[in-house]
Amino acid sequence: MNSQINNIGESIKRILESIPPGVLLLAAAKTRTLEEVEAAIQSGVTDFGYNYVQEALPIIQTIGNRAKWHMIGHLQQNKVKIAVEHFDMIETVDSWRLAQSLDRYCANLQKKMPVLVEVNSGHEVSKTGVLPEAVDELIMQMSSLKYLCVEGLMTMGPRFGDPEDSRPYFKATREVFERIAARNLPNVEMQFLSMGMSNSYQIAIEEGANIVRIGTKLFGDR
Repeated sequence: MNSQINNIGESIKRILESIPPGVLLLAAAKTRTLEEVEAAIQSGVTDFGYNYVQEALPIIQTIGNRAKWHMIGHLQQNKVKIAVEHFDMIETVDSWRLAQSLDRYCANLQKKMPVLVEVNSGHEVSKTGVLPEAVDELIMQMSSLKYLCVEGLMTMGPRFGDPEDSRPYFKATREVFERIAARNLPNVEMQFLSMGMSNSYQIAIEEGANIVRIGTKLFGDR
């Protein structure tokens, strides 16, 4: 285990050297142990992403505000209350219903929640997210919510295969991002474009990503 922990530090150093200033390295920590997450913090990682609320809870409760916590998986309605209590950003808002639920629970806590809208940039039936042509309408609705701050967009793109195949997905998402930023909607401050994973983050950065979600390349194989 010690060699694996040492490898995490070396991997993070390499990744941080490979991304330009202003790009946030978000460690995708699904299935990772507390020891692995601690090692990443020691090596300079400040933000962690989780796909499942229940898996994240014990880690978040142990580490607390020594890191920031992003929800990067599909958020189910029955997990909204817990997510609002423990996460610092929700990257996967994909419906008006979910946005309203988040706003309601945030109101109870008097907590402003930064959120990203998830875009299904490839029109893939198997993926969650809002279709690119429907994003404007959803964000216009969300701009009326008091406790949600729309801060940008997130997209998945293809997980495997040639990283270059991801480029059209990332480009399409950036175009939506720029279109919405130009509208200057209230409660909408387009700051973050969360795109790219271990195999595609370099392409994502070329296409404008300033959050990259990296798991395997950072922690090693599961």
